Amino acid sequence: MKKSFLIVALAAGSFAFSCQQKTEETATTTTYEVVGEAEVVPGNYGNIVEATEIVTTAEMISAVEAKGEFAGKISGEIQEVCTKKGCWFAMELPNGESMRVTFKDYGFFLPTNSQGFPIVIEGVATLTETDVETLRHYAEDKGVSKEEVEAITEPERKITFEATGAMIKPKA
Repeated sequence: MKKSFLIVALAAGSFAFSCQQKTEETATTTTYEVVGEAEVVPGNYGNIVEATEIVTTAEMISAVEAKGEFAGKISGEIQEVCTKKGCWFAMELPNGESMRVTFKDYGFFLPTNSQGFPIVIEGVATLTETDVETLRHYAEDKGVSKEEVEAITEPERKITFEATGAMIKPKA
């Protein structure tokens, strides 16, 4: 009898604990599951991002150049978005270059109609080299001509950002 009670109590405790973990998990993750265009673009995508402790993109670049990576939040404007399903976007850096932003484990996407919106992203920036095949794939995603795709013959070294969450703000 005591063993049965102990097993039932243990099972109930495990169930309660697992439910509690789920609650904490959903508190940090958005419910926006967009693929394609969205009726309302502003909102959180991926992990919830708060507009606090944001560093400038210039500070991010300095950190990547000095340490090889940067972890934190930055803000900018969405320059262009993957036209197929919103699986990446580009934003301009202060040095005039464009930075590609992808999403950790393809865990979320941005609306394909989010170009021109201000955004705050959280994640990790690194200096990466992108091979020719991947660059051609990205060009195809942008919808460029076959000639432009074939003209890509050199790998590219740039700062890339892998976001765990994004907050798109309304246009000003």
